[in-house]
Amino acid sequence: MSRSHLTLRGGPPLHPRRPDAAELDQTAMASIDPEVALAYKFPEVSFAYDERDVALYALGVGACGTDAVDDKELHFVHHIDGQRHIKALPTFVSLFPLKNSNGRGIVNVPGIHFDESLLLHGQQYIEIYKPIPSCATVVNKVKVAGLHDKGKATILEIETTTHLKDSGEVLCMNRSTIFLRGAGGFSDSSRPYSYTTYPANQISRISIPDSAPSAVYEDLIQQSQALLYRLSGDYNPLHSDPMIAQVAGFTRPILHGLCTLGFAARAVIKSFGNGDPAAVQNIFGRFLLHVYPGETLVTEMWLDGQRVLYQTKVKERNRAVLSGYVLLKHRPSSL
Repeated sequence: MSRSHLTLRGGPPLHPRRPDAAELDQTAMASIDPEVALAYKFPEVSFAYDERDVALYALGVGACGTDAVDDKELHFVHHIDGQRHIKALPTFVSLFPLKNSNGRGIVNVPGIHFDESLLLHGQQYIEIYKPIPSCATVVNKVKVAGLHDKGKATILEIETTTHLKDSGEVLCMNRSTIFLRGAGGFSDSSRPYSYTTYPANQISRISIPDSAPSAVYEDLIQQSQALLYRLSGDYNPLHSDPMIAQVAGFTRPILHGLCTLGFAARAVIKSFGNGDPAAVQNIFGRFLLHVYPGETLVTEMWLDGQRVLYQTKVKERNRAVLSGYVLLKHRPSSL
């Protein structure tokens, strides 16, 4: 079994297992060379997508899941009211970085060696610069946007900027924050290494309010949700293979973290954007815990100016699995 099969995404196991001898050996061999990593020029990747991809993604994150004629979501999967094209959810672009990682969520960075079974996808930040077309040919440009020595772990931030191939216009940006457990300690502990290319205040700090939420949205995750979502290009078998899920410490395959983010963003768009994906400017999510297909997601939302703070919980376990915010282009005039 290759170690990439054990990649964890969307939060740590509920019951982390003790690393075996082979994993300890891999941890011992982990090494980080910042100069090599930051000097690396990632190849540009060009790819095309169409309306089928956009619609399949929307179904994968629950659109029209409880009402096949939902008037705020049907336009994500069907041409209604004479519209020429279906509309793309803004989190559809979270799939774009997968084109640089062969669908498994792991990007090879020279100078960074680690045990892939100890990798955690911690955060995702998305900026939308223009409405996402329902079909296009685009180009990914990738760079290391952050590298931080945290002692027992290293934080690696990979930034993917996507351009329209014909015009060169910038469409969106994804920044994935990856925790490499067991790969830290590569710098002087009194002055730990920290590198970043973006302003410290770019991602707003979030604190979940004590007040009652402005809106609450509930979604039942279908038993087949992860199997449907994986058809959009994230083929990590942790989300489909029962044996691999058990080896990783779960009772059965779990939902993709980015799928949970798609559910949460959908709840915000439906609750505060009247179902219009063009209302969204930025999306931020911090993955806290895994979700099992068949569970119920409850997304609590608080309107704060143009920002909607949110916290998504699993109803059956009463545990928070995701938190973050969605920045809207305009403050909603009414709920």
